[in-house]
Amino acid sequence: MIATWLPTPANYVLVSAIAVLVYILTTRAQHARRAPTSAIAWVLGLALMPYLMLPIYLLFGQRKLRPVATPRTGDMTEGEHWAAELIECFGLAPPSLAEVRPHRNGVEARDALWELIEAAHERLDVCTFLIGNDPIGTDVVERLVAKARAGVKVRLLLDGFFAVFVPGRFLRKLRKAGVEVAVFRPFLSLRRLGPRNLRNHRKFVIADDRWVWSGGRNLAAEYFIDTNKEPAWLDLSFDLRGSIAAEAARQFDLDWAGTTRGEVAARVPNAVGIAQGSRVQFLPSGPDQAEDTAQSLLIDACYRARRRILAVTPYFVPDDSLRVAIRLAARRGVKVTIVLPEFSNHRLADFVRSRAMRDLAMAGVEFRLLPRMIHAKGLVVDDTLAMSGSINLDLRSLQLNHEASVVFYDPRDIAWFAGWIDEVAPQGAVYEATRPGLLRDIAEGLLLTVAFQL
Repeated sequence: MIATWLPTPANYVLVSAIAVLVYILTTRAQHARRAPTSAIAWVLGLALMPYLMLPIYLLFGQRKLRPVATPRTGDMTEGEHWAAELIECFGLAPPSLAEVRPHRNGVEARDALWELIEAAHERLDVCTFLIGNDPIGTDVVERLVAKARAGVKVRLLLDGFFAVFVPGRFLRKLRKAGVEVAVFRPFLSLRRLGPRNLRNHRKFVIADDRWVWSGGRNLAAEYFIDTNKEPAWLDLSFDLRGSIAAEAARQFDLDWAGTTRGEVAARVPNAVGIAQGSRVQFLPSGPDQAEDTAQSLLIDACYRARRRILAVTPYFVPDDSLRVAIRLAARRGVKVTIVLPEFSNHRLADFVRSRAMRDLAMAGVEFRLLPRMIHAKGLVVDDTLAMSGSINLDLRSLQLNHEASVVFYDPRDIAWFAGWIDEVAPQGAVYEATRPGLLRDIAEGLLLTVAFQL
């Protein structure tokens, strides 16, 4: 009886052909642009394991959604910064002035977060990847509950993957107090919510459309304070006052409407203009954008760099185009320094990063491996721009996740981020490239075919 359930060779070939055809037709119909590594991975998987991979592809294969902004051409402000022109051509808002306050450590970041929450009088929007079952998570919940009971409209948007780890008592307490809670594509839900591999990794807290707290930190203790004799993770965050907060609020409204299947809030934001301050620009990235905005900016920045590129990221799995751009920058004599943890909290990502690191190290890129976890995401190019937010230098972050960063154009802010990276980098050992053994080389190649999902 068991044999009757096994596919015959002819049926197996037929299903393989159908699976590959489904991939071709959906890719064509959606005008999907995929990295060569991900395209090869899908085709090989569908051809060799169609019974397993076809359902996975139908659930997780989509990379782009309907864009929320319409790209523009030819109407940029003359004389604008090249990065601002690029971002504006994606249909995103131009730079604006803001009061910028970067956080030197987790304690400053926590105090700034509490200050912002306390300052909210009308609306408080929170978007985070996770809330920890720890002192920071508990404090966040208590403060949101207090604001909701004081009459502030509080909304909390959680990603569906880590929402399952949020204690039920947290959610019950929040909802009982009147906090609106939404879960972005719950991983285990049976509802038709779109591809489950497209996660919302954006991190911001917005008070009254006037003040935004953002960066790489999730709302859990390890991102702010030492716990159980373990030092807090090194991370970057900042808060901004100005009209950029209204841009973040608009993005939150779009994410909220997409999650709750409601209409985008038709309201006039309480945008506040700043007469003097730093020029900053909001940069959302992800499946809801017509272009790969962050990826495009990074590649362009590498080709334009003349003196230095400083980068810090917990995970480093670039695609071929970004890797080539970094390598050519180093070949031209640009000093490229990339700071990573020696061991991150994702060991598979640590394993597959080695191939790109060997290639780039041989071209002159300096990697610094810190002996502690660093979760910061930051980039500095010459003295022309800095960027920080939720975007990691890996395929998932650059091509699959919903992300958000801020681009800084003021020399003072650029110098601050450069100084922070320069201070951290010497704490790590210089990476020395070594030739891998045959088995490791094969394993890296196989895992890199699925690196876009790591």
